[in-house]
Amino acid sequence: MLKQRELEAFDAFMRLGNMKGAGEFLGLSQPAISRLLVAFESHTGFALFVRKRNRLTPTQEALQYHQTVQRTLAALRDAEEEAVAIANKKTGHLVIAAQPVFCDTFLLDAVSIFRAKHPGVSVKLVDVGLEEMTRMLAERTCDMALGITLDAEPFGATATTLARCEACCILPIDHPLNETDVLPLPRLRQETFIDLSLGSPLRTRVDFLMQTIDVKRRIAAEMRNLRGVVKLVEMGIGLAIVDPVACRLLHPDKAVARPLLPSISWEIAQFIPRDRQISAVGQAFLEVIRAEIDLLKEQKLVV
Repeated sequence: MLKQRELEAFDAFMRLGNMKGAGEFLGLSQPAISRLLVAFESHTGFALFVRKRNRLTPTQEALQYHQTVQRTLAALRDAEEEAVAIANKKTGHLVIAAQPVFCDTFLLDAVSIFRAKHPGVSVKLVDVGLEEMTRMLAERTCDMALGITLDAEPFGATATTLARCEACCILPIDHPLNETDVLPLPRLRQETFIDLSLGSPLRTRVDFLMQTIDVKRRIAAEMRNLRGVVKLVEMGIGLAIVDPVACRLLHPDKAVARPLLPSISWEIAQFIPRDRQISAVGQAFLEVIRAEIDLLKEQKLVV
């Protein structure tokens, strides 16, 4: 079996043309270089040198094989540098599955902060609904996921609660209901809504509550993208019931947020596939997420 030290001795000899130069380059004696070359030639199975009067002359096969050896050594150096970079959290790739509301808000800040500290690491944010998120966890196609608290056991994942949220209603700045500090859900009868798309956990909760208290809504538009929902509210198209982190997207001169009664609450959780150990860069990204959650708590958006 070829050994790295033999490859290095052969490369040094081929580049420098003699054992003395190869030995000085590698910090070895000439006899040590000679032994390495003999062993290397034995392992290759073909003649590398013509020996005349204590001089080694490379064969045509040696000249040809030297190109392969140079590529191999370059690959080994790259592998060593990659290992050091990974150990120092300087390289890698992360796949984060998250519900749209998080991709539209604090996760964007988290990616920006993380990339500033780890420019060699690429981050793929996958905007998913709850069903798709659980599928990715089950299939181990993401490093981690962010969503609402659920029973993660059936999907082979572990869940950690990060914060608790309460939905709020966002309204155009000139809407009559802005005069109310807290909005009872029955007051929303016959209002025009901008809704999150069907399948959104919050939309499901809202639909159920509205049916329970017999509140009928006029839905002007449905969108998966939270930024689009906020924009339509600011344009005066209707109001919306959204995750509180949406307040970070509001233009204060165009829309306001009001709490709801009864409250609609849930927990933000992180999910890790149970049999997929989180990498060092994954741990570093989780630290940034927790810092962003702490900032949301300071802003009174979550608790």
